[in-house]
Amino acid sequence: MATRRRSFPLVPLLLFLLAAAAYGRLISDGSPASASATSLLSNPVSAVIRLTTSNSASASSPPAAAPEEKCEQSYGFLPCTTTVLGNLFLVLAYGFLMYKAATFLSAGSELLLEIMGPGLVGGLLLPILGALPDALLVLVSGLSGSRETAQSQVLIGMGLLAGSTVFLLTVLWGTCVVVGKCDIGPNGVAVDLQNNKGFSLTGTGISTDVQTSYAARIMGISVIPFIIAQFPKMLKTHHGQRLAVLLALIVSFSLVLAYCLYQVFQPWIQKRKLAYAKHKHVISGILRHAQMEALGRLLNEDGTPNEDVIKKLFHKIDMDESQTLSRAELHALIIGINFEEVDFDKNDAVDKIMDDFDTSGNDIVEEAEFVSGMKRWLNEAKRSVPTSGAYSNKFITDYHARTRQEHDLLVDRSDETVESVENPGWCITKAVGLLLLGSAIAAAFADPLVDAVHNFSNASHIPSFFISFIALPLATNSSEAVSAIIFASRKKLRTSSLTFSEVYGGVTMNNTLCLGVFLALIYIRNLTWDFSSEVLIILLVCVIMGLFTSFRTTFPLWTCLVAYMLYPLSLVVVYILDFVFGWS
Repeated sequence: MATRRRSFPLVPLLLFLLAAAAYGRLISDGSPASASATSLLSNPVSAVIRLTTSNSASASSPPAAAPEEKCEQSYGFLPCTTTVLGNLFLVLAYGFLMYKAATFLSAGSELLLEIMGPGLVGGLLLPILGALPDALLVLVSGLSGSRETAQSQVLIGMGLLAGSTVFLLTVLWGTCVVVGKCDIGPNGVAVDLQNNKGFSLTGTGISTDVQTSYAARIMGISVIPFIIAQFPKMLKTHHGQRLAVLLALIVSFSLVLAYCLYQVFQPWIQKRKLAYAKHKHVISGILRHAQMEALGRLLNEDGTPNEDVIKKLFHKIDMDESQTLSRAELHALIIGINFEEVDFDKNDAVDKIMDDFDTSGNDIVEEAEFVSGMKRWLNEAKRSVPTSGAYSNKFITDYHARTRQEHDLLVDRSDETVESVENPGWCITKAVGLLLLGSAIAAAFADPLVDAVHNFSNASHIPSFFISFIALPLATNSSEAVSAIIFASRKKLRTSSLTFSEVYGGVTMNNTLCLGVFLALIYIRNLTWDFSSEVLIILLVCVIMGLFTSFRTTFPLWTCLVAYMLYPLSLVVVYILDFVFGWS
């Protein structure tokens, strides 16, 4: 799926680098009033942190000198603080950088897939790169400091581990059902693009194909390492816990390898993308045909669709002047367009165009339906092809060339070479650069983010697990979540299938690769495995959603309520088990 890649905003980065240069230890060498003026001029971010601390101290304590709290700077120069607001700012800043790291990794992975095609890249490399930010945060949560410090901070890694899985299967899953819902027909399958029943809990929903349920079953299998690691706790014994962690570690990485090999040898997700790429190429061909026929510009300079030109195209296709387009007229349009040797079934292309446009279901396309459908196509083209602001005639040509390239690169060819791509050297350099940049940002700021979360937990007296459970998944999964929601909003069975397959794939990698990194940390540093309540909610959500999605392909709208309720329920369960029954 081609997505528009936005440029990296420089202003937040520059502001953050200014903050990073500040020395943020909470040390006062005189009165706050006299120190703050000079400090504010020389070091604004650190001054704000110190002023916040001094003001709160003066308001709550007598003028007598009190012992000062100190914090440890990450890398010896990044800012730190012991105040709630200061640490909240740092969590947001580092979280934003982790979000950008995930975005760069996603963009580089997609570009690399476009260049090299599916296979080892799509099946082996891309799933691992997608889980890299989470894996790094899990790793650094217990990597540094003493064993006692690591045991305390490792809760942040477990919070991210549980939070990512629960977020994907509850909030994101339910949102995709809401934005992708269509009317459920008499046969129990959601009808593409038909959404006339409003928010009927039983009359609307989404449908996926059978292969998507296979991805859900694989996701269900991925919880096995959790069960293995938790097994001694189930028996209420401490004997064999270290052996159980080692066995779970081996099983985790074995499942990662097996899942990646499955994606290599059974690349059905890539094949589905290929079918979608063919359909997009038909769309772009029709748009280019309209542009070449000198009917006018399909997009105004501000990017809004030009309805007059779209109506001219409708009347040109309407050969019998019936004010409607029949299948025969659409077939004649497809035949008359040169699709540059792209091999596809023209009757199938007509069916897909009819599905896109015929919202009334009367097997003809009326003028209003044609205008609405063309607007959707043009908006999709705008998302796919980046522009500098103005939409010229070249925009449609660029979109057509891009869809042709996507089609060619997704075709399964054993002798495919990189030379078939225009400017392969530059594309590979750009892809590798994005991957290296994303990896470097994730590696550099994972540890400061974990420290900031830990310090925020101490300052606010909120358990670090809950902070990492709620906040960190938003930083590492936001890019994928937005893409999934946009894709689901197209209200098609095939796009819904791909969307939910990717959600289940993300959970699978989280339950195997990220858990494997966590278990390696526990085993190597000889930390205590004491995460019974956290493991319980992961098993609870994965088993419920896994069973729920493995044996059905249609999900009415009411199912999103079940998914949404599991999110707060998970937090409540952990709180009750840990702070009422004292599990941890």
